[in-house]
Amino acid sequence: MNESIYKAVDKLIDYSRKHLALDPRNEDYVRNLIFAIFSLDGYRPTGETCTDDKPDKVIADFTHACVEAGLISEQDENALADRVMGILSLRPAEIDDRYQAMAAEHGGMTAMRWFYDYCVANHYVKRAVLDRNPRFDIGKLTITINLAKPEFRDPKKAATGNSVAGGYPQCVICHENEGFVGRQKATLRTVPLHLDGQEWFWQFSPYGYFDQHGIAVNTEHTPMHIDHRTFYRLMDFVDQFPQYFIGCNATLPRIGGSVLGHDHYQGGGEVLPMQKASATATFTLADEPDVVVEIVDWFSTVVRVVGRDRDAVARVSARISDAWESFSEPEIGIIPRDQDGIHSGVSPTCSVTDRGYEMSIIFRSNITSEEFPAGVFHAHPEFFAIKQESIGLIEAQGLFILPARLQRQLGILADAIENGHELPAEIAEFSLVDSEVRATLQGSQERSAIDAAIREELGSICERILTNTAVFKEEQRLVSFLENLGMVKL
Repeated sequence: MNESIYKAVDKLIDYSRKHLALDPRNEDYVRNLIFAIFSLDGYRPTGETCTDDKPDKVIADFTHACVEAGLISEQDENALADRVMGILSLRPAEIDDRYQAMAAEHGGMTAMRWFYDYCVANHYVKRAVLDRNPRFDIGKLTITINLAKPEFRDPKKAATGNSVAGGYPQCVICHENEGFVGRQKATLRTVPLHLDGQEWFWQFSPYGYFDQHGIAVNTEHTPMHIDHRTFYRLMDFVDQFPQYFIGCNATLPRIGGSVLGHDHYQGGGEVLPMQKASATATFTLADEPDVVVEIVDWFSTVVRVVGRDRDAVARVSARISDAWESFSEPEIGIIPRDQDGIHSGVSPTCSVTDRGYEMSIIFRSNITSEEFPAGVFHAHPEFFAIKQESIGLIEAQGLFILPARLQRQLGILADAIENGHELPAEIAEFSLVDSEVRATLQGSQERSAIDAAIREELGSICERILTNTAVFKEEQRLVSFLENLGMVKL
């Protein structure tokens, strides 16, 4: 029985030596830590080596061997994999030392890419799982179906990340999660950030939505908030990592992230669709000649502040943000605050290009009504079959993360159309999708055409959802808003 365990552990040790920078002087030590999990008191070297350059197979071989040997049950495989890979990974201080040395010699981007590759190699970032997610571009958007992400249709349930049972760590993104076996974070590693004189840290997302997706987290457990200094912190980040973008969810329920209790930003190495969008109008300011403001050609309400002078970009961004957060126009549903609290906020996102800093500011509102109890500027109910969760920072920029259930449900729909059947009762909520897909097909029952029509329909619905979130449905209202701030349209 133990022979298979010895072989599997030897392969893990060899993998770790090659890909996790395991020091040969520590091999006996980490091997014994692994054996201690099972109270194994013997060992015989097997000479097994690992030829895989990715962690998935060597980990699966190990956990399966443990199941076959009766050491664990199948449901414990993921927890065991996390614990063992945490033992084999460099300690946080060693990660930091290597990261800092690399940043000093080669720059922040080189260091960050090394760190990402390490997080893939130690299996914290589940790259193989991410690569299985269906993904396609349609129109101006990118659509993904995230097979690993749970769906939270109830915003109260989505906010459960703000606290954890037992009170330790305080929330799911606190620094104390690093190495915490209780939440399967034994493999989590972080690196420090300095943003606007504050101590923050960076960690990559294990089930990222896009390339090198990660979060910058305030080391202090303090609630999400956006103020004038936020814009400086975002620019500080892209100064250090110019090939990443960074952004902040609005800090309000229903339109923000799931962890409003801890200040954090999201970013990474992919240029999202909104960031590539052109401008429909450009404005200048007499008192800020080094900055231009653009209305972004996008489905929702977005302006882009562009300039090389970071102070000027921050001042203009703050002016726009402050003005929106106090703007009131009840006849179109915009009420900044009432007895239920604050309703208007912004989602800023920053990148650096050959034009300088580009600070995109997405106008958001979480106001509700009798007609739209989930939100006037949220996805409307006819689209809930596709997307009912909050539209956060990433989706607002055109990368939609749709629930895993759609893979099965849309497969049922496609089968029904291909076989000439009506919409099955089990997916009755897809009546809009069904009727629009059939209209596109015009009687065709070819599977390739059906699949293409469904992709087109997903893109169309996601465009309409973003239009639902637009606080100004007509561009002239946004033009007037900016002109009232002293901006002159070119």
